[in-house]
Amino acid sequence: MIDVASAGTARGTRPRILRKILRQPLGIAAFALLVVLVASVTIGPELLPHSPSRANARAILQAPSALHWLGTDELGRDVFARILAGGRVSMAVGLFAMLVGLGLGLSVGGTAGYFGGRVEGVLMRLVDAFMAIPAFFLILVIVTSFGNAPFTIIVTVGIGFWAQMARVAHAEFKRFRTHEFIEASRALGGSHLRVMVRHILPQVMPQATVLATLGVGWAILTEAALSYLGLGIQPPLASWGNMLQNAQGYIWREPILAVWPGLFIALTVLAFNLLGNALRDVLDPRS
Repeated sequence: MIDVASAGTARGTRPRILRKILRQPLGIAAFALLVVLVASVTIGPELLPHSPSRANARAILQAPSALHWLGTDELGRDVFARILAGGRVSMAVGLFAMLVGLGLGLSVGGTAGYFGGRVEGVLMRLVDAFMAIPAFFLILVIVTSFGNAPFTIIVTVGIGFWAQMARVAHAEFKRFRTHEFIEASRALGGSHLRVMVRHILPQVMPQATVLATLGVGWAILTEAALSYLGLGIQPPLASWGNMLQNAQGYIWREPILAVWPGLFIALTVLAFNLLGNALRDVLDPRS
């Protein structure tokens, strides 16, 4: 009897979720654009005949053509190949930095919200201290102190994002820890870790997913800003940020060199933000 009721509830929930999704055309368009972008930067560089790092002194600053779809840069490198290779790096930094911030924020915020008391006081004061420091300046200090290797960039950008995630996780864990199903799980002998991971975390993931999509866009912008300042991903490895940095020396002669990476940064960040807004509306139980 319970299985029949559960099946009926599931059948009733799916059409509601589908209707919510269909009422988000901008979210659907953003998701489709991100799928195309991710597929392009993942497999595109392997299919192109041009290497993103191969210089050609006889093809410097060429206009777009059938051979070079977006032209060439100041070293004769194919701009389209570098856009795809740079997108692979920029998106990878954004996604992995988001995972670092998400994992750290859920761990600290969830622990503070679940246990409360002194643990909550200490951990949340730590979160408040991080939120009081401007994130970008903190990232600049860490990068200049520990270097700008890709792994360092990913962890550093993730550290700049985790405090916001921790506050959301703290509020949600604190709200759910006194619910009846949590008390029942504890009464049946469930450990604290099991209760947190198996019962509370799934309730928090919708809000965490929304914040994570926004965090990817923020991480991509942050990496681009670091690379533009010369503190991010370093050549010959391409990223959209260091492509902008290289283009600034030719802004009056070939302004199109700055347009292409800037356009792809803007489209990607806008798509992640629109997707985050759509997910917020779809996953909101009050809507």
